Amino acid sequence: MKPNILLECPVFSVEAALLAAEYGTDRLELCSNITEGGETPGPGLFTYLKKALTIPIFVMIRPRGGDFVYSEDEIEVMHEEIRIFTSLGADGFVFGVLKPDGSVNSEACEQLVESAGSTPCTFHRAIDASNDLHRSLEDIIECGFKRILTSGGKNSVSEGFEMITKLLNQAKDRISVIPGGGMKPELVEPLRKTGFLKEIHAGCKTVRRSENRYHEHGVRFTSKPLDANSLLTVDKGLMDAFRKVMG
Repeated sequence: MKPNILLECPVFSVEAALLAAEYGTDRLELCSNITEGGETPGPGLFTYLKKALTIPIFVMIRPRGGDFVYSEDEIEVMHEEIRIFTSLGADGFVFGVLKPDGSVNSEACEQLVESAGSTPCTFHRAIDASNDLHRSLEDIIECGFKRILTSGGKNSVSEGFEMITKLLNQAKDRISVIPGGGMKPELVEPLRKTGFLKEIHAGCKTVRRSENRYHEHGVRFTSKPLDANSLLTVDKGLMDAFRKVMG
């Protein structure tokens, strides 16, 4: 019998979160600002979802978009956000800090993990921007993280498949390596063959038309990939496809 694999779904809105939970995701990664790849969400959204849902909610802790080299002020903001969301009942945190040379900022990360206390922490795709993924994995383990989210140093899991396989075999059972970033259902089984795949990260994103019918103002409030008349949501068919191959 194949071991079950946990599905984590990153979401950026209340609608996407509620639908992802309805369609069967095991855990949410709650973020804001999809155009930047995710930033810290608002406490109001988190509080509402904690009341509405029973599945775990991991909170992205990222003070801004762009790179992952943060100032002392930004790191202090991250500590404060961890304190706030801990008091609100966060089930986990997702963050990562690098040094200017592309290595893991172990000192900052250890302190942030310490701020989280017993709440588990995931080192996110900042590892994909690091200068040596194998060395970074070891540093991340030493910092006390429980999980690593990675696309194998590439733009998607498909492109980084070989590296992800190597990282799974390197990590073994010391930390959970979670493939994420353009994850596809057909990639689950080949990664499962390593014997170390426990979780995957997949947004199952799609778009729907908004209820707005007045489009003549010509004003745009976002750039790629959505316009002002499209809303990000969750695709049930794609979620079902992942559930089917995951056992």
